[in-house]
Formats: sequence, structure tokens, C-alpha cells
Amino acid sequence: MKALIIGATGATGKDLVNVLLNDPVYTEIVVFVRRRGNIIHPKLSEIVTNFDDLEAVSKFINGDVWFSCMGTTLKAAGSKAAQWHIDYEIPLQFAAIAKRNEVSRMVLLSAYGASSSSLVFYSSMKGKLEEVIGKLGFKQYVIFRPGLLLRKNTDRSGERIYASLLNSLNRLGLFRNFRPLPTSILAEKLAKAPKVLAVGDHVISLDKIFGF
Repeated sequence: MKALIIGATGATGKDLVNVLLNDPVYTEIVVFVRRRGNIIHPKLSEIVTNFDDLEAVSKFINGDVWFSCMGTTLKAAGSKAAQWHIDYEIPLQFAAIAKRNEVSRMVLLSAYGASSSSLVFYSSMKGKLEEVIGKLGFKQYVIFRPGLLLRKNTDRSGERIYASLLNSLNRLGLFRNFRPLPTSILAEKLAKAPKVLAVGDHVISLDKIFGF
């Protein structure tokens, strides 16, 4: 199976690349990146990409399944407009090209609480992306909505504090479905989905991810 990835340089994306490279079902991995990384592997191809001009690399957007791990924070983006471009416009344009090039399967990394009707900007953005991609009609469309992610060596103090609080509550038997999810485990779930799920649309919500 040939897999394509955008967002391969983020925490989850990096783990997903490693998982796919070690999975014999995936025979070719193509990542679209702003600059080349330091991984050399016979299954891996890196396409240096200007994400403001995806048509320039459209001939490389072909395969069996594509994974979108693209996303940023408002702080990193600098504005809602910039975050909208990264989290919504880029994945949507990539999806349209992939569909045009007959890529039949898609796995979208979304977020807990995603809903187009949400009054929260981030949740609304993620929900709208889910819906508009769904209208493209991929043969298999899998959406993951995780909660708090545990990134290796994270420098986000708020993330560490929240994770510590949740872990403490989990040990008391509280909020078990909301326990922090390591990106390495999420990556394994993402890679598993196209192999085991039937055709059609699937939403793997926070309370189902750990048992998936």
C-alpha cells in the first residue's frame, strides 16, 4: 500500500512516518515537506513542497491512502487567518487533488469537540474541514478526534500541567476516556485504520481511540 502524508514533521506525523516505515503492509511512503529531513529509508520519498502551490506537486499526489496530520496552534500561527490557512485550506486543497488523482482512502487527524456549529474557533474550523472533505466522496474516509496528546520532550508547559492533572484523576478512576494519548500510540491507530476498516465514513472519537 502506498501512503502519502502531510504534516509529517509534527509530533504525530513524525511518529506516523516511523510506524509506516516499519509496517510491511505499507510498501511506499511519500511525505510532503517544506524541507528535507534526516531519515533515509528505501521506502521513503520526500517531496519538497510549497504548500501555497500544491498544484506544483500534484503529479506526486497519487497512491492508495493519504494521511493528514497538518495542524498548528494559534500561538505558532500568529493569527486566526494564518491558522485557518494551515489547518483548513491546505488539507482541503490537498484532499481535492488527491480525489482528482483517484486516491481512494483518507485518514484525517482532527480534534476532540470538532463541530462546524461550535462557537469555539478551533473546534468550528476542524468540524468544517471534516464536513467539506466528506463531501468529496473518498471510498474510505476515517476521522480521528483525539484529546490531549502527549508529545515527546514537549516544551508546552500548559500541556505538561494538564497531562499531569488528568493522569492524577485517571489513577482515581476518573475521566478514563479523557486520559492523555501519546502521539506514538495515536500514530499506530492512524496506520491501522485503512487496513482494518471497511469502506465508507468512520469517526474514531476520543472515547473509542484507546480501544481501537
